[in-house]
Amino acid sequence: MNRRQMGIITGMSLGALAAGLITASWIYRDGTASDESVAALLANPWMKPDNTPVNTAEWQNRVLVVNFWASWCPPCVEEMPALSNLQDEFAAKNVLFVGIGIDTPSNIRQFLETTLVSYPIVMGGLQGSKIGKALGNTQGALPYTVVINAKGKVTNTKLGKISEDELRKQIKAAI
Repeated sequence: MNRRQMGIITGMSLGALAAGLITASWIYRDGTASDESVAALLANPWMKPDNTPVNTAEWQNRVLVVNFWASWCPPCVEEMPALSNLQDEFAAKNVLFVGIGIDTPSNIRQFLETTLVSYPIVMGGLQGSKIGKALGNTQGALPYTVVINAKGKVTNTKLGKISEDELRKQIKAAI
């Protein structure tokens, strides 16, 4: 291989690396959630999987961990046991987890028949996706987790599977 060919290969490799970095930063970026987006979350008429309404007034003045998920999303399902563990761990500290299913009502109900979750699940649908985007999930990808302190301010967001230790730290910071 001559010097010119090596230069071309090196240049192409650097270009591919730059394109990958730009793509990754675009995919994993998240926006800043406004007070209006938290208000929209609390004002939305959420429904439980059994089609009964949710009283979001019970969500206020608490640390709220909102997890957008779907039954067809492997990382969403993988992180659910950690979310349940943390809900149990922090329940006495005025922390509430809420799972917003971005899925069909029948898929959510069927999933919950075989999977125990210790926190409330609500049906999100298209409006849930819009609220997730307003809360900083500009990509609309799943899973997406938002930590909101008791004053209604978003303190952390995470696009992708979150670890139990990472979320524990975020909750402690929000308390």
